[in-house]
Amino acid sequence: MSETRIHGADAKTAHQDLHSEQGALRGEHPGRSRNPVIKVADLAWLEFEKPDLDRAEVFARDFGFHIAARTKNELWLRGTFAGSPCMVIRRGRTSRFIGPAFRAAERADLDRLARATGTDVRDADVPGGGTVVGLLDPSGFPVRVVHCAEPLPELPGQQPLLLNFGTEHRRTNATQRPPREPSRIQRLGHVVLETRVFARALDWYLDTLGMIVSDFLFLDGQRGRGPSMAFIRCDLGGRAVDHHTLAMHLGPGNGYVHSAYQVADLDSIAAGGEYLNERGYKRSWGIGRHVLGSQLFDYWRDPDRFMLEHFADGDLFSCDLEPGWAPMSTSGLAQWGPPATRDFLGASPSPQRVRDVLEALRGDSEMDPARLLGLLKAANS
Repeated sequence: MSETRIHGADAKTAHQDLHSEQGALRGEHPGRSRNPVIKVADLAWLEFEKPDLDRAEVFARDFGFHIAARTKNELWLRGTFAGSPCMVIRRGRTSRFIGPAFRAAERADLDRLARATGTDVRDADVPGGGTVVGLLDPSGFPVRVVHCAEPLPELPGQQPLLLNFGTEHRRTNATQRPPREPSRIQRLGHVVLETRVFARALDWYLDTLGMIVSDFLFLDGQRGRGPSMAFIRCDLGGRAVDHHTLAMHLGPGNGYVHSAYQVADLDSIAAGGEYLNERGYKRSWGIGRHVLGSQLFDYWRDPDRFMLEHFADGDLFSCDLEPGWAPMSTSGLAQWGPPATRDFLGASPSPQRVRDVLEALRGDSEMDPARLLGLLKAANS
């Protein structure tokens, strides 16, 4: 996880001025738990199943991953930074997202988590070894909390280009020629999930894993009903970390939305995007710069239709920033870049989406007609 030290008071003012005039109103969600069970240190990896591991490996290399380990039934992907792998893909009958794994700060955190949740600490089947506690969040996602015994060593990375700015000339008598090659993934940044039980899931991650909210979004005219999306970061005290490691939003389904992987800079994003385009992959949306999190972004679909993001230059927050509050809207997704596509927004109707909506409105869900109409309005605003 990228981290640095910042002056909390200055950053807090800038954050609140950008995202809302008042911040939280009296009685609104505080965005953190008073007494969490543990405080996870980072997102470790994501778990998927796919029937064709050879095809998955080809895309992984084209997207910029390195192969940490490969067997007949498992493919472990990693970035260039030292630490844990980014992703494991296991052979399965269908392509599906299983769940996230978070990294415990200390081995003792797993014992405390297991006692509090009535689970066991087990050996983890991960390159380098380690231990794991398996949980189930309110949305039904299996969630692992791991402590890796031997972090993977650092690999050679892609160096950011040396840039000239105005009268600041750091590069002379030399040209810029970024190579047309895959963007070299440095690390896993975040995962975004959709859930029908947003409020319950949010509180579970704050209470159980000690995460804290950077920004809340609410539906137009429905702020009194609480937020409908949260960008959530880890709490490492005074050390600033990614604006969000996990983001969740209310929706008719329980599922994966996208995951994001850090690369060196804008040229790495753009040149890597040209490389992917030349090989026939589909860009979902980009290139642009987000509002919440401020990342430079570029979204792509893999052959199994999962969405993955290259990003660079994201915001880093320490624990003393309180959550920002803003209305949910498509126009609020980016500071600049092309308009958000229907593919990125998931706005194209499908039989499965219709089934999700009907099931959410009839079952144990926080969705109702007013919430559904609010989400549709946000997607078109």
